[in-house]
Formats: sequence, C-alpha cells, structure tokens
Amino acid sequence: MPVFDEKEQERRLDFLRRQEEEELARVLSGKYGLTYLDLSLVAISSESLKILPETEARESQIAPFGRVGKKLSVAVRLPEDPKTRATLQKLTELGYSITLFMVSEESLKRAWERYGDLSYATESKAGVFEISSESVEELIGKVDSVKDISALMKDSISMKRAYRITRILEIVLAGALSTGASDIHFEPEEKDIRMRFRLDGVLTDVLTFDKETYHLMLSRVKLLSGLKLNINDEAQDGRFSIKVKETEIEIRTSILPGSYAESIVMRVLNPESIGVELERMGLEPKLFAIVTTQMQKPTGMILTTGPTGSGKTTMLYALLKRINQPGTKIITIEDPIEYHLKGIVQTQVDKGNYTFSNGLRSALRQDPDVIMVGEIRDHEVAETAVHAALTGHLVFSTLHTNNAAGTFPRLVDLGISEKVLGSAINIAMAQRLVRRLCEACRNKVPATKEQLETITRVAGAIVDRTLVPQELGAVYAPVGCPKCDGVGYKGRVGIFEAVLMDEKIETIMREKPSEREIAKAARYQGIPTLQEDGVIKVLRGVTSLDELERVVDLTQSV
Repeated sequence: MPVFDEKEQERRLDFLRRQEEEELARVLSGKYGLTYLDLSLVAISSESLKILPETEARESQIAPFGRVGKKLSVAVRLPEDPKTRATLQKLTELGYSITLFMVSEESLKRAWERYGDLSYATESKAGVFEISSESVEELIGKVDSVKDISALMKDSISMKRAYRITRILEIVLAGALSTGASDIHFEPEEKDIRMRFRLDGVLTDVLTFDKETYHLMLSRVKLLSGLKLNINDEAQDGRFSIKVKETEIEIRTSILPGSYAESIVMRVLNPESIGVELERMGLEPKLFAIVTTQMQKPTGMILTTGPTGSGKTTMLYALLKRINQPGTKIITIEDPIEYHLKGIVQTQVDKGNYTFSNGLRSALRQDPDVIMVGEIRDHEVAETAVHAALTGHLVFSTLHTNNAAGTFPRLVDLGISEKVLGSAINIAMAQRLVRRLCEACRNKVPATKEQLETITRVAGAIVDRTLVPQELGAVYAPVGCPKCDGVGYKGRVGIFEAVLMDEKIETIMREKPSEREIAKAARYQGIPTLQEDGVIKVLRGVTSLDELERVVDLTQSV
C-alpha cells in the first residue's frame, strides 16, 4: 500500500500554484501590452533597488530590478493600481526613463528579498547594471596575466552575493584591457561555460565556470547592451561603453543562440590599440615611401584589403592621422567610429537611412578634400567612391579580397568599368597581422632543412634584392618570459603587399585580366608579396616562421 507523503504533495501543489500564477502574469502582459518576465531567470540589481525604499516598493507592488544610467527596468504586478501609478510617476519625476515588465507576485517577492543584500553591496560603486570605471581602473593595476584574471574571477564567483555579477564583469573587462585582448568569448558547453580571450589574434583559454553564474551574467550583459531579455532564440547585437582614464572604450556585444545556451562575444574597441602611427604599422621603407607619395596626391583611391581582423581599419586611421592638416577637410563614414580624431568630421552609419552609400553622397556635398569610407560593400558605394576619386577627392577605403591584385577584379564584379579604374585608383594594398616575437626572450637558432628550403625559395623570388637580409640560415624562435606571459610573442605587426597603378597596369586593365595576370604584371614594381614581406620580417627577427605560416600560405607563388 503506497505511503502518503504530505510534504511531497505540498511541494507539488506549491509548484502548480506558481505555474498558474506565472501563466496568469503572461496572459495579463498581453492585455496591458507589457513584456512578461520571470525574475527568477534575471539578475536583480541591488543598486536599482536602492532607488526605492523597500516599504514603498512592497506597498506599490513594484520592484526596480535593472538600471543603465537613467534607464530603469521596473517589474509590476498591477500596472493600473493607483499606488503603483503614483510611485512610477515619482520615479519619472526623478528623471528616470522607465520600461515596465509584467511579473507574478512570486517574482516580486524574490526581488524584495534582495533588499537584504543592500548592506553587502558595497563594492559596486556605479550600479550593478553599470560597470564602474573606478573599479575597472583599480583592477587593471592588479591584472598582469590570464592567470590573474582566472584567480580573481574564481574568488568573485564564490562570493554568492547579488553584486558578484558586476564584479565578475569588471574583472573580465579590466583583464581584457590589461592584456590587450580584442575579443571576449563566452561559450556554453554541456556542463559548464568556457571563457576565452583573443590575444594577438589567437584565442586563449581563461577559465571555465558554472552555468548559474553565466545565466545571471547573460541577462546583465543584455541589459547593459540594450538587448531584449526575453528573446533567447534569435541573434542580437548591441553595445555599451566604459570610460577608463578619460578614454572611452566601446564594447560591441554579439549574442547567438546555441545548443546549450546563448553564447556571447564582446569586441573591445580600445582607441589606445587602434590609434597606431603609420611608422609603427610594419611597412618596409620602400613601400612606406610609395604609400606616403600616393597620399600626397589630391585625387584618387587608396584601398586596403584583407580578411576581417587583418588591421585594415587601423591602417586607414594611421593614414588619416598622417595627412590630417589644418588646411584639409576630411570626412569619414564608419561602422562604428572606433577612434576619434581631432580636426576630422566623423560620421557613423546606422540601421536606418544613414548607410555607406547615402552617407558618401551626403559627404560629397560638404566639400571635402579627403573622404574615408569604412568599407566598399556594394555597387552603389563602389560607384560613388570611384566618382569621388575622379572628381577631385582623395578617397580611402577597404575591400574584402585576399590580395592586392584581387582589388581590381573585385571592383569589376561590383559593376565598375575597367576603363575608369586606371584613373581612379592610386594604390591597392593587402595586409595581414602576425604576432611579434617578444624582444626580451626571442632566441636566434639555425634554420632546419625544411625551413631553409622555404626561406630560400621565397626570398629567391624577391625582385628588389636590396630588401633581402644577407643571412638566410638563421631564424628566431619564441621562448616565453614574464614580459610576454610565457607565450613568446608580444603585440602584432603588419605584413603587406601592394599594386601601384601605373601605365603598365592601366594598359593591361583594358584586357580584363585575371587576378594572377595582374600580380605577374606588377612584379617589375619590386614590391614584395605578403609571403616575401613575411619572410623578410622572419629573417630580421620580427616574427617566427611558424607564425608566418599560420597567417599566409608559403607554398603559393606568383
């Protein structure tokens, strides 16, 4: 005969009651035109609770649970109740922009219980939904390596207090800025969450942590980035910014639905890492002289090409800084503005009417001398940019092709006539980024037989022999030391190739040449290819042969 378990029955009835209550809140949300939310799935901000005393929150049947600046997320159960409306009006008069969410009574009770945590939430200075710039600055001083980030995060995760999510995000961002990470990846797996940083172009494991903490962090990142909390089956993109030592750093957030949970990638747009001088980009003296000569021309196009993450935008900024003079009017159309330059009119495209094409047309009406278009993506932008280059403007832009010679067929594919390219383009460059060997610990070693064969073959094809170092039998290898966090590499440098528009290239363009034919025709210019420029840097100890082979195919030949 089965035994009646009274406690188990009570638990089941309680569970059913809560389900019915959540369902009722979901139905009422449709009636009132509000978004339904279950606060058990959301991190509740202690700082936002401080805006309203506990007694007033309970009497009004509301709970502020999220705050970004003056934007306040408020949970309500009875939106038409006079007490609720009066309290919401009071918050509006205090200058808050309020977004209401429909919740159940159980959700409100959970939020009110957080008032007990207020006495503990002393570390979150700028609000739990706002990243504290002071805390980030303080943490940057404590973080020297990936191990430091991992240790600090483990300590914060173990706190089990509401404000720990803010602390964790502050550690993550401080760690990214301190180590120079370009991207932060949160990747949900079956049992836990994997966090990685992209350091010098290579993904590096930082730590794994529990899913409970991650779900709270996910909702915090969504609120910070202005994304929808209740959407978890669609990709979302947003952004927020933090200020560190008077430098505003933008964080671009991408959230993607996955098998186990939504994954997050945060791109760190740090002006300090983008604002590089042209002299430090890695251009060899011969190409540097050619590029600076082409920049002095009053008209034409200077194009940089390469895959995503190859440093094209950084190169454009370096070129703009070089020609930025009081007598020159420069306008940029970007997505997004990654680095603010004094004396330059910078504009940012949006999802509405201001696109690259109509932004470029508008910029031409402002009488500029120089225009920078973040990227040529389609026929309309390509046609307008070429027209600008032919009518008295110097145009800088980027294009997605694998090499410099591929620029010309790509523009033809976008609907530009071969006949005008000779007059429109000054120079087309291609680039990649390779990790720079740590100068404190790199080690000069004899090249292996295979390495020597590769170096000899590639270096032997270099047209301008003055660029080839005398010693071909030695290379430099990474070692690892405290200065490079044991990796053996510190920072990145560009490798380049270019095709200069001259009479010979302009003549063959009329014959609709292939990419390979253009590359062969340009060989006499004596500008090294990506492979050749990379091998020159290997022989000079700037990077290693293994690193170069990671980035370019050394088996290719022109």
